[in-house]
Amino acid sequence: MTRGGWHVPLALAVIAVLVASGIAPHDRKTWFMEIAPILIALPFLIATYRRFPLTTLLYVLIALHALVLMLGGAYTYARVPAGFWVQDLLGLDRNPYDKLGHFMQGFVPVLIAREILLRNAYLSSRAMANFLSGCVALAISAVYELIEWWTALWLGQGADEFLGTQGDPWDTQSDMFCALLGAAAALATLSRLQDRQIAKLPGAAASASP
Repeated sequence: MTRGGWHVPLALAVIAVLVASGIAPHDRKTWFMEIAPILIALPFLIATYRRFPLTTLLYVLIALHALVLMLGGAYTYARVPAGFWVQDLLGLDRNPYDKLGHFMQGFVPVLIAREILLRNAYLSSRAMANFLSGCVALAISAVYELIEWWTALWLGQGADEFLGTQGDPWDTQSDMFCALLGAAAALATLSRLQDRQIAKLPGAAASASP
């Protein structure tokens, strides 16, 4: 299958899982708030597909991130079965699935930011691109925490499932730390693969110097 041949089936799979996740979610309001980023990103990715196609690596990672969000939306993060398995396995006092969500919140956006910076030749240094991409990922994580705060103030107790703090007074700080870990892990493991895929894109900008 060609590079582009993977993209349509991948998008259809995400849409199918999105529909399935919304059939009988634990809490409809929480489900909608959790999958809202997908409803924003999916039309945007479709609209820009021909003008500015991303690497296949990014499309796959975005799809995986969407699956994490949809599963968390369907069950609420504190009730995802896989999280209970990890909780029992490691002897934790809370369901840690939400930390996976925040890890992905750093892991995927950092590579999106990096690809945009490099392909548009905004920077001449890959080291600076990596640094600024990490800053973007942390900024997104911080803004998301602010959105959670504003939602909690707006909805009152109705936002408990969305916040998913599970009684942890340091939940906000640990969420952002997980995003930092995700961003660092993505840069350390996938930067070279992303560079190779960028080089194969039609009309890609010349590689930035190290």
